[in-house]
Amino acid sequence: MPDRNSAWLRALPGFAVLVFARAASADELSPGDTAWMLTSSALVLMMTLPGLALFYGGLVRSKNILSVLMQCLISGGMVGVLWVVAGYSLAFGEGNAFIGDLSKVGLAGIEPETLWLTVPEYVFVAFQGMFAIITPALMLGAFAERMRFGPYLAFITIWVFAVYVPLAHMVWGGGWIGADLGAKDFAGGLVVHMSSGYSALVAAMLLGPRRGYGKEPMPPHSLPLTVIGAALLWVGWFGFNAGSELAADGLAGLAFLTTNTATAAALLTWVGIEWLHRGNPTVLGGATAAVAGLVAITPACAFVTPIGSIWIGVGAGAICYAAVTLLKPAAGYDDSLDVFGVHGIGGTWGAIATGLFMAPFALPEDVSWASQVLKQLGSVAFTAVYAPLVTAIILVTMKAVLGSLRVTDEEEFAGLDLSEHSETAYTTQ
Repeated sequence: MPDRNSAWLRALPGFAVLVFARAASADELSPGDTAWMLTSSALVLMMTLPGLALFYGGLVRSKNILSVLMQCLISGGMVGVLWVVAGYSLAFGEGNAFIGDLSKVGLAGIEPETLWLTVPEYVFVAFQGMFAIITPALMLGAFAERMRFGPYLAFITIWVFAVYVPLAHMVWGGGWIGADLGAKDFAGGLVVHMSSGYSALVAAMLLGPRRGYGKEPMPPHSLPLTVIGAALLWVGWFGFNAGSELAADGLAGLAFLTTNTATAAALLTWVGIEWLHRGNPTVLGGATAAVAGLVAITPACAFVTPIGSIWIGVGAGAICYAAVTLLKPAAGYDDSLDVFGVHGIGGTWGAIATGLFMAPFALPEDVSWASQVLKQLGSVAFTAVYAPLVTAIILVTMKAVLGSLRVTDEEEFAGLDLSEHSETAYTTQ
């Protein structure tokens, strides 16, 4: 069990304090909660492999699909090891307001009988590890088709420890954002989506646009793969959000329902706007809209009513559509697969909307609605500065040490599948 100190309790949602108190008094294993958390862990991994891999893979040109699949695979491999070695300890060890300590390096002190609330701590480690795996993989969509594989591997390794782990501790590990500021992020609007979205934008800008960007068409090579990937993300997201309750109970049920409802609302909103704006509702727009809705409801899923989740979904569909179709062309940056427009902007809206639509049962007794909105805005402002600033420092330092982070023009023309991996996805007979 984690230390039962006041900072930790303040970091938990109000309803989770009751769960924690029950577990603290009895230290009882719940087979039902454990089964749900094991299932949720598998669902979250499915979001990366194969969900995100197929979603991104279908969006790039055919000469780069293997590079995207490999970048998702290597995130699972690298982060899967780093999380057990030190990431978990630094995220959920006691530490201070900004980072955990090294008391659980290599999962020291954890045994099969050790509990985290009502589930084995090993299960909690696995569940949180799946979050750590998908977050750096989300970023690759912004600089797809142009980053060398070696620098990518180094980048996500450093980024996990410099950006993801501190934010996870600050929000969920008893740190400053959750315990002291009092901002709410149920399943990762700040930790996962804003951190990856804003960092991805910086990476895309520092690497520069793809060869021929804005001058030649770069359509997705396989929208069916993208839709399959989006569908897998939608299904896996139930483990992502409802699993974050860490129990098979009514709040998990609420998170499950609001996740689906907000996603449906975002899909309808985006498609409707696109139909009016461009004359046709597109499959690409629909798949992107679904992900935008999933992103936006993530921080709010157990804090709002189903009706509130509809409004969050409507906002996500409209705001993310504007970010992708209006903001990106106007600003001129090459966010290849709209990571910033969907995850950065969608995560920002979701974090703010958590306060705007927070249900009375989720609002702390000593906090007013307006005060909670301000807390949410403070957490958004901090994340929007911290994540891209640290990312810029990482990439600038890497460039000074390693030289160019992107492939040559010739390698980019040939495609990263051949130039980086000596393989091709498709062959002709």
